[in-house]
Amino acid sequence: MNQMENASSGARLKRSQPLPLRSVHIEDRFWSDYIRLVRDVVVPYQWEALNDRVPGAEPSHAIRNLRIAAGDEEGSFYGMVFQDSDVSKWLEAAGYLLATEDDPALALIAEEVIDLLARAQQPDGYLNTYFTLKEPGKRWTNLNECHELYCAGHLIEAAVSYYTATGNAVVLGIARRFADYIATVFGPEDAGKLQGYDGHQEIELALVKLYRVTGDKKYLSLSQFFLDQRGTQPHFYKQEWDRRGGSVHFPGLLMSQNYAYSQAHLPVREQNTAEGHAVRLVYMSAGMADVAAETGDAELLAACRKLWRNIVTKRMYITGGIGSMTHGESFTFDYDLPSDTVYAETCASIGLIFFAWRMLQYEPVSSEYADVLERALYNTVVSGMSRDGRHFFYVNPLEVHPASCAHNHNYKHVKPERQGWFGCACCPPNIARLLASLGQYIYTVQDRTLYTHLYIGGQMDWELDGQRVHIVQESDYAWNGKVAMKVEQIERIEQSGHSEQNEHTEQNDAQAEFTLSLRIPSWCGGRYHIQVNGSAVTANEGTPGSGYVDLKRIWQAGDVVNIAFEMPVLRMKGHPLIRDTIGKTALQRGPFVYCMEEADNGANLHQIMLTSEGETDVRFDPGLLGGLSVITAAAERVGSADWQEDAPLYTSEGSWARSPMTATFIPYYAWANRGVGEMAVWVRDSV
Repeated sequence: MNQMENASSGARLKRSQPLPLRSVHIEDRFWSDYIRLVRDVVVPYQWEALNDRVPGAEPSHAIRNLRIAAGDEEGSFYGMVFQDSDVSKWLEAAGYLLATEDDPALALIAEEVIDLLARAQQPDGYLNTYFTLKEPGKRWTNLNECHELYCAGHLIEAAVSYYTATGNAVVLGIARRFADYIATVFGPEDAGKLQGYDGHQEIELALVKLYRVTGDKKYLSLSQFFLDQRGTQPHFYKQEWDRRGGSVHFPGLLMSQNYAYSQAHLPVREQNTAEGHAVRLVYMSAGMADVAAETGDAELLAACRKLWRNIVTKRMYITGGIGSMTHGESFTFDYDLPSDTVYAETCASIGLIFFAWRMLQYEPVSSEYADVLERALYNTVVSGMSRDGRHFFYVNPLEVHPASCAHNHNYKHVKPERQGWFGCACCPPNIARLLASLGQYIYTVQDRTLYTHLYIGGQMDWELDGQRVHIVQESDYAWNGKVAMKVEQIERIEQSGHSEQNEHTEQNDAQAEFTLSLRIPSWCGGRYHIQVNGSAVTANEGTPGSGYVDLKRIWQAGDVVNIAFEMPVLRMKGHPLIRDTIGKTALQRGPFVYCMEEADNGANLHQIMLTSEGETDVRFDPGLLGGLSVITAAAERVGSADWQEDAPLYTSEGSWARSPMTATFIPYYAWANRGVGEMAVWVRDSV
């Protein structure tokens, strides 16, 4: 049997299911501000950017491209070959926002976008403004470089999001017509179809979403086909490059010859290390995990685990950033994690979250997936957007020296302040769609178990045995490690028509037996306290080694679980094979990695050294950048008055002096909100 036949013969993997987004409402001390920012500022701002109405920002032209393709305007295509995807990610974010709160104004704009997409779609279902406007007649001739299936994937994800939120059948119809057309183009050779796959993975995970919402197995089979074809011989990219006569779209990257760049150097099941463009790798891995779950392909899931282990044990930054090299936005080799020339694209950390989230659903008692998801979310992702919601990081360095960024071309990709927009604007809408859908990452359910993966305050509803279980989570997790979860209501769904008095009595008497499984974050070092209705939970009530504590009981309305995680300041060390962190320390407290900024510590941060015996102090500053915990630590500044500006550059007679000081650290996500200055996550340590 071939790979597809073998995989399809397996049993579908059992997975925990996320709660519908409409069933989770976030009300959280830390995250609510970001949700409001996405709704009130980020999505409207990005709409203005897509329409080229942001003064000083690089034009997008994405909406105008669609209008030209629809025949509404005259003109030519402008922008990157994947410009359409920015509109799709905006629409996907709008769908998530509408799933959690009615917003007639947003819905009106979104419906106009859907109408525009419908008019721009070609009669055969094809929808891509670059090839429709700029290179008509050259569809599917440069899959390696030109992102056709990538753009299709983002359109499908947007359609599924918006349809799930609103029931809009028009947008789902647009996606299905495009996917149905793609299925006539790609497939087995004996069917006379093209045996290709996109250079930038995205279509794979999108098609699984479309399969899940429609039940049409054709989409699942097509996703699996794209994965199975990648890296096989004879090599498709070589064949299409020959057919084009060697022409390329991005000459600086030589994608058509560098197969590892797009993870096409080997079949996906044979890939053991994270290679090439970081975003593509984690998007591919997310698609692999989805297909493995739906088909029961154990070999494919094992390949996912191999790639996961390589990323998180050898190729991931302490902030959850991935992709250490600017050339190709790529992975390099094990333990190569420079702090100052790092790339760590925001989209790559978002893709890592997508990958972690899928693995967590299939292995819900492996807390490592949620730990990594949390690390990327609270650090790199949030750092990617300013507090005003109008400026963004594409690159996420762990050390910044503004003069180097300005004068040394090795650092030209590193920005000491967030930018208003980008010609390649994938990151801002990616942040928006992730934060707009944040509610679906908090809980999953499997059988009679409710897993709590993230401690984000709010309300949730779970339907269990014809009952609605309503749980309220009150969270001060981010800053103090404290969480309270209250079973506020249990009611039979069919009793909703009873009188208010009868309902009240039945709700109070109702009960439900289930397991509440609570993640124990790795940063607390196993130091936590759990109480149920004031009584301590003993160790044997947990599940040893899983990273979760299971509370199985018959729950009643009014039951309260209190959780307190200890939040020590951790002096984190890097693996000794990481050249850039040896002899250095990074501070972490709770989910946050911390950094020093010039605004607090003065210039020349490289001169600061933590002392071995100095204690750290934590204080919450409500007036600093929306309120955050600040860490101060005993340190020394290394320097000497002997070294004047006109002194010899090198000498055998100079000496070092150490001046005691107090170093101040803020959470990494909050850096670059107080003007341009130096920043460092890793600090020299006298230990």
